[in-house]
Order: sequence, then structure tokens, then C-alpha cells
Amino acid sequence: MQRVRGSSPLTSTNEEAGSARVRPLLVAPIAAKSAFGEGRWHHVLMTATASSTSTVSDLTASHVETTERYAAHNYHPLPVVLAQGDGAWVIDVDGKRYLDCLAGYSALNFGHTNERLVAVAREQLGKLTLTSRAFFNDQLSGFAEALTRLTGKDMILPMNSGAEAVETAIKVSRKWGYEVKGVPAGQATIITMEGNFHGRTTTIVSFSDDDVATSGYAPFTTGFRSAKYGDIEAIASAIDETTVAVLFEPIQGEGGVVMPPEGFLRDLRELCTERNVLMVADEIQSGLARSGRTFACDHEDVVPDIYILGKALGGGIYPVSAIAADHHIMDVITPGSHGSTFGGNPLAAAIGTEVVAMLEEGTFQARSAEIGAQLEAGFTPLIGSGLSDVRVRGAWAGIDIDPSLMSGRQMSEALMARGILAKDTHGSTVRFAPPLVASDEDIAGLVTAVTEILAAG
Repeated sequence: MQRVRGSSPLTSTNEEAGSARVRPLLVAPIAAKSAFGEGRWHHVLMTATASSTSTVSDLTASHVETTERYAAHNYHPLPVVLAQGDGAWVIDVDGKRYLDCLAGYSALNFGHTNERLVAVAREQLGKLTLTSRAFFNDQLSGFAEALTRLTGKDMILPMNSGAEAVETAIKVSRKWGYEVKGVPAGQATIITMEGNFHGRTTTIVSFSDDDVATSGYAPFTTGFRSAKYGDIEAIASAIDETTVAVLFEPIQGEGGVVMPPEGFLRDLRELCTERNVLMVADEIQSGLARSGRTFACDHEDVVPDIYILGKALGGGIYPVSAIAADHHIMDVITPGSHGSTFGGNPLAAAIGTEVVAMLEEGTFQARSAEIGAQLEAGFTPLIGSGLSDVRVRGAWAGIDIDPSLMSGRQMSEALMARGILAKDTHGSTVRFAPPLVASDEDIAGLVTAVTEILAAG
């Protein structure tokens, strides 16, 4: 397993930055007259709170200020500026090291700068990086064969980002509905789940129930019908003769690592087969060993009609995504009906092929399960002592903090001060998704940090 050498970052301080000047910091939006424009919301450096102040160097502050000046404020990041990564650890511009417990929303399942993936990428960078799909290339063939072998499907359709793959699955499902199922033209509907997150394109946010994700973006794409996540009866009631697919996450990551009731996936598979509706599993975050199995659907021995894959498919090095399905579904795609200039490019394909090879060894799935057992054993006793709920599946955990104690953001900031990076979601929830190369010591340090922060209140 890869990791940064040296003493444990869990006890490191800014002393590693030497004599660098430090100052109080909080990245917070305010409205003001400035070079940013009159009344425009922007981020400034200011004192965190009267009771808790983070200090950063002038170098960190400069990066934060410049980024906030020239990049749109579509994220509210923690005030840390990362410069290096190795295995489960990252290092900021001041030399302080952190255990990465977000792993690029599961894009970094194999760790930062994984030696095998970096070697493959470097080799391919020196040969050929892009051809477009106007021509064949010598890497896509192997990638397509490998990914169909991993998924057990007949074909793949390669794209780049996860949102592109979701859009692709929607298009394929609709086209299948018209050409194979016989749904009247223009009437296809897709059932989606409450609390979903599938991306941020206009079509995808059209079926989101997150007000922040949808505010100001109407009018939205029609043809979607929402049902309660995990409620098989509600989904069955929502299906009618126009329904072509049920789109779902086996585990809702953005929702806080939310899992449906045991048996739901099997019931959904049976329902979709019975009603001649495609079962479309978004495994972008949950798949590729994150949940302790190759796919989260594997926990109930369920095979969907369409897999949507991304994030870890590119090893955290390059954006790679794809959908995988059998001929009777994928054959609706014909030349000119869908495409991507970069989808299936030689660099992406080379990296993706190596990712599949690593997954086929099974070691990452096994390690994920081990990490999950350690997280569950560490977090579950904290229910009633600062936590109201704990959800764990493989190396993926969501903890709900008693909101009277602190918010998820405050927990994330407290963890950052201890050399651990995590991400809050939906107010009082914090999710943890460490790279699958994290050691037992790393995970123990995380559990200890959360325990001590909760105890301190």
C-alpha cells in the first residue's frame, strides 16, 4: 500500500511550514463593494469565530484569495490548499499532511498517485492521447473488452464525466423504450428516487429535489417521475405503460451514504423484469470496490440492465466514465446518435484498462470491506454520544451528528485542524470515503479524532 513516509500526520502541526507567517482565516461569503464588482458575493479571509480560529500562512491565503477572485464560487471548500498526494495522504502548500477521507468523492479509490496507474498514464502520454471516435485507436479495444468482462455486459459506451454517463443512460433508455418496448414517441418516462444525486447538468437537476441544485435553472426537462427511495411499493405505483427505466443509486452518496432496506435491490430487479422496465444503476460513487464489492448491487447478487460508471474508473488521474449494457439495449445506438470527442480516447482507455486489471485482483474489494468493519466498530458506539445515526458499507460511512452539538461543517473543520479531510452534507451529516489503501492505523486515527471532537463538544 502507498502512503507518505514519516511521522503520522494525525499529530502534525503547522510547525512543518517553518517560519511561514500565519493569520486567522475563514472562507465566508459576504456582499461588498470591491474589485469583484459592487454588491457581488465573494469570499474573503476573516476570523473564523470568537471561540475557534484557524491559522494559515500567507502562501495559503494567497492561493485562496486568488482562486476566489478568478474562479466562480460554486463550491465552499475548506481553507486548505493541497499540493501533493501519495496513497491515502495529501500535503498542503505549507507542508502539513492530511489523511484524505473524501478521496475525490470516490474517484481516488486506489489512492493518490497510484504507481501502477501513473506508470500507465505516463507511457500513454508519450504515445497518443486523442484521436476522436472518427478513427479506431489501439487502447479502446482492450478497455472495452476488459470493462465488459468486469460488468458481465456485452458492450460499453465510453464517455468522460459521470454526468455525461448518466445523460447517456437516459438517452439509451428512452431510445430503447421507443424502438424496443414500443412506447409512443415523445412519451417515455423514467422513475427517479427522492434524495437522488446524479450530477449537475440541466436534465439531471430536472429530477433533483435539492433546492440549491435547482434554484434558478428552470424550465426543466420533462419525462421524470419521482418515488420514495427504498420503497418498492411506491416505485411499482409510479410505473405505467410509458415507463422505460428506473434510475437509482444502490447507495445514495451525496445524501449521506444512505442505503435502502435489505432486499430492496432484489425486489427492484424482480419488479423491473416483470414490468419490462430497465433497471439502471448509477454506480459512479458506489461502484469499483468502494462498498466492499466490485459493485454495490453485488451485495444482493443483483445485476442491473445498465451500469453507470465513472470516478474511480479513471483512477483519480483522468476523467473516465461509461455505461455498460447488453446488445438488446445498446444496439439502439447507431452512428451519429450519440458521441463525445474525448470519450474512449487512448489515454482514458489505457488508464481504464489498468483500473479493471487492479479490480480483477480482488484486493481492493477485500480491503474496502476491512476498512468498513473498522469504521462500523469505531463509530457505532458513538450513537447517543454525539451521533444520532451511523451508516457504513465498505469503506464508505455517513455519520449524523446531533445538531445541538455541532454542524457537519464544524466537524469537518475540527477534523481538518487534526490533519484529516472530510466533507459534510445536508447540515449535520459527515461522510467518509478514504482511499482503499488507507492503513488500520489511519482508520483508527480517524475514529479517535471523531470520538474526541464529539466528547469536547
